[in-house]
Order: sequence, then C-alpha cells, then structure tokens
Amino acid sequence: MAVTARARKTRHGLKALGRRVRLNLADIQRGLRDVEPGQILLCALLGGVVGLAVALLREGVFRLHAMAFAMAPGSFLSSGIGIPRARLVLVPVLGGLLLGLAAMWRRARLAGEGGDIVDPIEANALFGGKMSLRASCWLTFTTLLSNGAGASLGMEAGYTQLGAALFSRIGQYFRLRRIDLRMFVTAGAAAAIGAAFNAPLAGAFYGFELILGNYNVRALAPVIVAAVSSALAERSVSHMQALFDVTHVLPVSANRSYLLFVLLGLGAAAVAILAMQAVSWTEQGWRRSRLPEWLRPAMGGLALAAIAWFSPQVLGSGHGAIQFHFEIDWALPALAVLLAAKLLASAISVGSGFRGGLFSSSLFLGVLFGAVFARGAAWFAPALAAQQATFMLAGMGAVAAGVVGAPLTMVFLVLEGTGDFSVTVAVVIAVTVAATLVRMLFGYSFATWRFHLRGLGIRGAHDVGWIADMSVRRLMRSDPKCVQEDMGLAALRRAFPAGSAKRLYVVKAGGAYAGGIDVSDLHDREIDEAVVGGVAADLAVWPDLYLLPFENIRTALARFETAQTEDLPVLDSASGRKVVGYMTEAYALKRYTQEMERMRNAELGTKDLFALGPTPSRS
Repeated sequence: MAVTARARKTRHGLKALGRRVRLNLADIQRGLRDVEPGQILLCALLGGVVGLAVALLREGVFRLHAMAFAMAPGSFLSSGIGIPRARLVLVPVLGGLLLGLAAMWRRARLAGEGGDIVDPIEANALFGGKMSLRASCWLTFTTLLSNGAGASLGMEAGYTQLGAALFSRIGQYFRLRRIDLRMFVTAGAAAAIGAAFNAPLAGAFYGFELILGNYNVRALAPVIVAAVSSALAERSVSHMQALFDVTHVLPVSANRSYLLFVLLGLGAAAVAILAMQAVSWTEQGWRRSRLPEWLRPAMGGLALAAIAWFSPQVLGSGHGAIQFHFEIDWALPALAVLLAAKLLASAISVGSGFRGGLFSSSLFLGVLFGAVFARGAAWFAPALAAQQATFMLAGMGAVAAGVVGAPLTMVFLVLEGTGDFSVTVAVVIAVTVAATLVRMLFGYSFATWRFHLRGLGIRGAHDVGWIADMSVRRLMRSDPKCVQEDMGLAALRRAFPAGSAKRLYVVKAGGAYAGGIDVSDLHDREIDEAVVGGVAADLAVWPDLYLLPFENIRTALARFETAQTEDLPVLDSASGRKVVGYMTEAYALKRYTQEMERMRNAELGTKDLFALGPTPSRS
C-alpha cells in the first residue's frame, strides 16, 4: 500500500510539473513577441545551430565526392584533378536518375497536396515569413544529392533554405508577428551564408538585400548576431579552407585602372544576363524534347558528363577551382573555353532538374571572366598582368552581383576574404556597374527571374503578401440596401428619404445585380414627372462595375478610380451576381494608408500607433 501511495503521489507530482512547464512555455511564447532582447538571443542560438548544420552538410558533400568520384580526402571536385574518366560519365548520369526517381516518388506521395516549395524570398514576399521545415529539408536533401552527383551548382540554396525554414518554424512556434517572422527568415538565410563562406558581414547583407528586401534597423541586431554566431560555430568544428586565399593581390596602380574596372563591370553584366537567360533556354529545350520529367536529370547528367570529359572543372560548385585559378595561370584561350563550358554546364544542370543555386557558380564564372579580361587587357598594357588577381576578384564580385542581385554582399565577401581596401574599391566599381546594368537591361536577379518564369509577379522580398490578406471580403460592409428592379420610384422615395442612405443596389427577380442608384439622384426634382410611372431599373447605372470578395485592396482602389464613385457593391461571383455587401473608397484608402504606415513604423523600429487603439469604423 505504501508503494502504491508513493507511486500515486509521484504521478500527481509529474502531472503538476507538466502543467507548470506548459504554462511557462505559453508565457514564453506570449512574452517573446514583445521582448526584443529575447528575440536577439534566440537568433544567436539558432544561428549556431545553422552553422553546425552547414558544416555537417559540407562534410557530407566532401564524403559523397570522395566516394563517388574516387577523390582524395580534402580535395575539391571542381579542381578537376585525378578523377577517373569512367566516373566522370557514370556519376552524373546515375545521380540524375536517382534524383528524378526521388522527385517522381515525392510527387506521387504528395499527389493533390502539391505546390512548389516556398523559398525564403517568396516566403517573405507573399506569406509573411511562413515556410515548411519538412519541405525545406527535402529541398536540402535533393540539393545535397545533386551536388554529390557533380551538378554544376552550389549548395548555398540548400543551406539558406534549411536555415530560413528552421528560423521560420521556431518563429511560428513562438507566434511571432508578421514583421518579426520575416526578420527571422532573413536571419536564418544570413546565418547560412555567413557559415557557408565564413563571412558574417556578407551573410548579413545577403539577408538584407535579397531575403528582406531592404535595410531594416529593427532587423540589424538579430540578423548580424545570427550570421556571426553561425560563422563562429562553423569555424569551431570545420577545418575547411577559405573560399580563396590571395596573397599576391597588388594595389591598383593608377587612376586609369579604375576605368578598366568600369569596362569589366559592363562585360560582367553581359555574362550575368547570358547565364540567367541560358537557364530558361535549356529548360525550354528539355520541355520541347518531351522526355519524361523524371528522366531529364539523368539526360542532363549525360550532357554534363560530355562537357566534363573535356573540362572536368565544370563539375561541382566551383569552390576548389576558384583557388586553383588564383594559384595557376592559364592561357587566354583555355580560360575562355572553360568560361563558356562552365556557363553551359550550369545552365544544363538547372534546366534539366538538378537542385541548387547559381551563387557559387556565378563566383567561379566571375573569376574566369576577370582572368579573361585581365589577359586581354595585358595585350595592350603588359603592366596590367601583375594585377590579374585584382581583376579576378572584381570579376567574381561583379558577375555574382548581377546573377544573385546582392551587390553589397559581394563587396563584403571580397573585403572579408582579402582585407584589402584598395582592392575593395575596385570591386565596388565593377559591382556597381554590373548590378546597375543588369537591373536596367534585364530587370531581374536569378531568383526573381525564376519567379517571373513561374508566373509570380514579385521582384524581390518586399512584403506584398499583406495586400492579398487585405481582401475585399475583410473590408466590405455586409448591410447593403438592396431593392427590386420593378419597385416604383414613388415607393422608393418613401422608403428611402434623402439622407437615409447614399446608394441603393438594384437586383432582379432572381437576386442578380442590375445596377446602382444614388439616393441624391432619386430625390432630384428634375425627375419628379418621371417618378409616377418609373421603376428602380430606370435609374440603375453601372451594372458592370462591382467588386468580388477574393479581390485585394489594390484592385479595389483601382476599380474606384475607374468608376469615379464613392462605393461599389460586392458580388458573390461574376456569374451568380448576388449582392453580399459593399465597400467604400474612403474606408479602403484609410485602411491602405494605415497598413502602409504600420509597416513603415515596423521597419523603422518605432511603435505602431494604429495598434494602440480600436479598429476604425468602416462607414
């Protein structure tokens, strides 16, 4: 009996402890929304987790390359040294086949649940920072598989997807506000890039430029803390060499050399645009081939193997090849051929269905273009040959800035890698010219170009999802004054005296909308003679001007401007035409302005004044 009583007491104690823990977690969930230092601390902890995950994934890629391509431990695939010829062909083809079968299995398993995997930019632009951790893990796995098979792509897409999704999942658990959740997604992506390149400043500005879409004072501390902690965590467990180690970079010798960096930026913009266009061209080619979708990665692997047979350096992300070309000088024709081969291999890899991004590939393309440019310039001015490494660094930043769409990220990446201010100035010039020219002539980065091809009308991570959230259904009034079309005007005047309402909505016998009547027009003395025999249908106007519940506030405001009216009816559908409410232009403008101001205050880190009071009246 004593044992039973003791066991019962223990169970009660454990239940009480569980209740206290749940209550404490609930308090933490509520409190973290308003405690900025707590959010910063959480970003630091999660940043360390992301740094460890990046180090683990990188080690996994090394081991896959070592096994699949029979490489020496610690060597890079893209260096192209000592790879058996048979494996150059077999591994990309078999890896592509495995990737295609895995994608087919997932589509069959998730039939009817589908949709594309939301990436960090899309999440911040359309979904308020909400991402699926499970789907992101799958994308990271397929990116790992693609990279392990030798695809001419980098792992950065997988890193940022996993980092941003982890931060998003934790942010959703703590029920963070929309602005804070977007900030967490930014911090997660920044942490991933900071760890991937051992460059926390580059990671932070990658988050600001690409994932958040602007520089946000409130996001400064969480994003930088996450990037720094991830880089420190990665350094503590990884012995990976730096992306590049340039010990022979010379300062820019003369002011006239800066003009050459302007020309370099112009050429880099052309390379960036060509790289992005080549991806869409190859995708169109694969679609026209009518090959089954699951077979395309294997055929892409075969095409990639054919290129790698002559230029093995096209395989992989290009990290090892970047350092290789800083140490060994190639002749101009060989550099030009490798540049074209790498560009084609990257386009084939993306277009055929391998998963990954062009971040690392664009860095390698830039290094090759910078070397080609320096070799060509040395024909006319031999003294420039001594500055080839500087041109390679500038080309690396310029091409990558054009492709990725993050110019300051590339500047800081070079600055953190070299610590040389004079070289950084040269890089700034080339990056600025390339990024500006790509924006003016092409209008997209690689990520936003992909959105454009998918039919998504977004140009970056600026939050436009709130516009969809502010739907007509949420903003309309549900008490419209409806009258039958055969109702006499005299009776209508008696039922709705002047000043009792602004607009009446005329409906047919079946309830379909037939037009609107302004009450002031109904009581106009000029129609007194027509009132005796007239009906409501005689005064009804604009039957084709209305709103639908699913339309957003921006569409509604455009419709008001077209109609030049103060209110519009809301119909259930374009076919049914049942009047379910109405919306006023004044209220729509007020709510739109308030939301814009709220977002501006959130970006500046100031108080949201509209959150302090009650919701304004809709009248």
